[in-house]
Amino acid sequence: MTVNLFQPHPGQIAILRHPARFKVVACGRRFGKTETGKILLVERALAGRIGWWISPTYRMADDVWRSLKASLAGVAIDPVLDVEDEEAALDLAGRGLGATVTSRGVLLHLGRRVPRRLGWAPFDDEGRYIEARFKNLSVISLYLPSGSSSEERQQAKFRFLAEFMPYLRALKRKRRDYILCGDWNIAHKQIDLRNWRSNQKNSGFLPEERAWLDELFDDVKYVDAFREVNPEPDQYTWWSNRGQAWSKNVGWRIDYHVLS
Repeated sequence: MTVNLFQPHPGQIAILRHPARFKVVACGRRFGKTETGKILLVERALAGRIGWWISPTYRMADDVWRSLKASLAGVAIDPVLDVEDEEAALDLAGRGLGATVTSRGVLLHLGRRVPRRLGWAPFDDEGRYIEARFKNLSVISLYLPSGSSSEERQQAKFRFLAEFMPYLRALKRKRRDYILCGDWNIAHKQIDLRNWRSNQKNSGFLPEERAWLDELFDDVKYVDAFREVNPEPDQYTWWSNRGQAWSKNVGWRIDYHVLS
């Protein structure tokens, strides 16, 4: 989606494009300082950064807040905005693709609402799931836990898998297309790692983990995109930094593009 927030004049464009961290502007009342400041706030929000508007009085700050919400009102489809009036906070982080200054105006390019949390502590704190929505397509960046460091982490991995499968089943029932990309931390079949015999009791190739992927692909009917086009052996995505694993191609295929 593209929303034209306002038509800047050359002076405003110079401020918006200037690389300086601190910008001090001396100009008249009708220069458009408020409109320029609004787009700077939006740019920071889109980048996941904090923007803070300071005014001499609460009323002046409230006027800017209401103006900013009104300018972005047309963006809401799903909706895109998270707005808290009591805190006067606008959360756009992760929801957009950027803001561009052109001679035609300041264009705000936004995607649809992005759920950044699964609601499962402590996995949310580890940032393991980020979703971006583009019309009927969702692209999910996924990082499944690793259990290789300790038995405690392996049990945490099993808990994540147990909670994540019903979630994936629910996604499959929706009228959306999904691409789940990232480090799944599981090699599915013997073809997916070089030394499969010696790793059958190690995290990443445990029978329970492999059975989980069997369920995902065979029962729930997700698709391993790479294996759809390349069934050949010796195709890996991770190599240990020890024992010349890279040069000898002693690796694991634990990163996937999974399609609904």
